[in-house]
Amino acid sequence: MLTFSQGKLYRFALKDRSDRPTWSFARATNWFILRAMSVNDPSFVIAVRLPNWVGDVCMCLPCLQWLVDDGHELVIFGRPWAIPLVQQFNPSAFVALSGSFGADLKTVKQFRSPQRQITHGLILPDSLSSAALFRLAGIASAGHRHDGRSLLLKWPIPKPNASLHASQKWWRLIRESAVRWALPAPPTHPPSVTLAVSTNDDLAASQSLDAANLTGKPFILLAPTATGLHKGQVKVWPHFASLSKALLEMGHQPVICPPPNERVQAQALAPGAELIAPLGLAGFAALAKRSTLVICNDSGVSHLAAVAGVKQITLIGVTEPSHSGPVSDKAIVMGQMGQWPSLAAVIDVVSTEVAANPSPKATASA
Repeated sequence: MLTFSQGKLYRFALKDRSDRPTWSFARATNWFILRAMSVNDPSFVIAVRLPNWVGDVCMCLPCLQWLVDDGHELVIFGRPWAIPLVQQFNPSAFVALSGSFGADLKTVKQFRSPQRQITHGLILPDSLSSAALFRLAGIASAGHRHDGRSLLLKWPIPKPNASLHASQKWWRLIRESAVRWALPAPPTHPPSVTLAVSTNDDLAASQSLDAANLTGKPFILLAPTATGLHKGQVKVWPHFASLSKALLEMGHQPVICPPPNERVQAQALAPGAELIAPLGLAGFAALAKRSTLVICNDSGVSHLAAVAGVKQITLIGVTEPSHSGPVSDKAIVMGQMGQWPSLAAVIDVVSTEVAANPSPKATASA
């Protein structure tokens, strides 16, 4: 048992910057110091820099779950819209970032007062700016060795093979970080994480359906928009308008619930769909849970539906599903890079899924 100078030993151990794959004597000694100390003080205070896209944050949730399950306190840094996605992990603080490097550096430095101890940083994005932000704020961090970031990271970790799915890349990052931090090894496969939906979010979804006179009625949730480009190509399936019309002819009610800045585009892409008032991410997840089926592009909605645990059809034509497709046994992925699925094929799958999964979820929850 270590009963003296633990603070000094702890600080000494954390100063080891070795990232060599082989174990030096000093590194092995530091590992035993940290493991011995963990008997008395097993937890770290870990600053986590979230990715900047909804889908990426959803795919990183297993990493946060493992850190919490291992007993660590989280301080999460990210865009404000991500709060509903991570609040179930009970972070001690969520520090909102704006995307402006200068303003964000000031924010992080102000948060890092002497009274707020942060022992480790975990940088999930691969950008140079995200590593520079924590480095200049004095947060010793682990992250992928990428884009010239090695000098900015205390624990630079080689980026894995490009063929891995994005979720597996982040899971490998947390496994490698755990080794360097002398923590118990995370399991080979990430834990399953289901997004928690609050009573307020569920009520918001219920009220939106009520306002559209859809309470108690089955509906299919369409998400026809997709922000950003993939290698210069639009990620939007080109047949949403025809699908919306076909669903109405089949007796199904298509519904769209886009954010305000995508409302015009969504209505143009699915002109026959019922427009629902915009909801936050957790509210949208609650709405998706009430739907018979979610049909979307390879977008944030696809990954949000995956962590919400709802049945979905994801339509792909310009991305590689093995790299960025939804991680869910309730997801059906149609299409492949360079080839969108046909309208007829999608309608056939929709018919099969609706027949097999009648929706009881449009009613208000107790």
